[in-house]
Amino acid sequence: MQQLRQRWQARDTLLCVGLDPDIKRLPSAVGSGPGAFLAFCRAIVDATAPYVCAFKPQIAYFAAQGREAELEALIRHVHEAHPGIPVILDAKRGDIGDTARLYAEEAFERYDADAVTVNPYLGKESVEPYFAWPDRGVVLLCRTSNPGSAWLQEYPPGAPVFERVAVAAREWNQHDNLMLVAGATYPEDLGRIRALVGEMPLLVPGIGAQGGDLAEVLSHGLTGEGEGLVVNMSRAVLYASNGSDFEAAAGRVAAEFCTEVRRLRGS
Repeated sequence: MQQLRQRWQARDTLLCVGLDPDIKRLPSAVGSGPGAFLAFCRAIVDATAPYVCAFKPQIAYFAAQGREAELEALIRHVHEAHPGIPVILDAKRGDIGDTARLYAEEAFERYDADAVTVNPYLGKESVEPYFAWPDRGVVLLCRTSNPGSAWLQEYPPGAPVFERVAVAAREWNQHDNLMLVAGATYPEDLGRIRALVGEMPLLVPGIGAQGGDLAEVLSHGLTGEGEGLVVNMSRAVLYASNGSDFEAAAGRVAAEFCTEVRRLRGS
């Protein structure tokens, strides 16, 4: 949280770049062989680092191709080349007991992530093992951006599950290290979450390809200090160009996003 706040203030940015390397979309300049995921994502990281408050690699893109070692090396590169930028490992783990403890160990010790996304569906006992690392962040799924999420997250009417998660997170946040996922595609619900959790940071997916409106997100989600949001963009940044200029194009998109945020905030 200290790193996030420093990036918000020193860099005046709310942007989180999601690192989701799709083997079918990698630029020809990096190929698709061993080391390609690392080379591609490392180039994106270096090009966008001046404009971000966080990076968010999605573990499934690496694991499905047997490239976990490249993910480890990527996170290590962020820490070494761009110290102070937190890495959120998007894993969406959700289990209890020793399994949850091992998932936490995987995220925080094997990958050395600064934070990890967690599914709280199994209750507090599925979240508590992560609190053994009080200097790391725990990002709870609350109101996700996908269309089908309403089936559970908006139920029951009047007292929906996503509000129950927000209230619980406020109570569990003893180390000031919790965040919530609040999708850009439901800005009014994002505002309801903000009202429930105060200054707690919100990780906001859904801008760009999913159709979330940035102005609405800022209107409903910013704290009184004009901060509190980690707005994720993945495909729009990663695949801004499929040519040899892919990293420069990614940097331009990231810079344009930050400029638009400042314009909308009037800063």
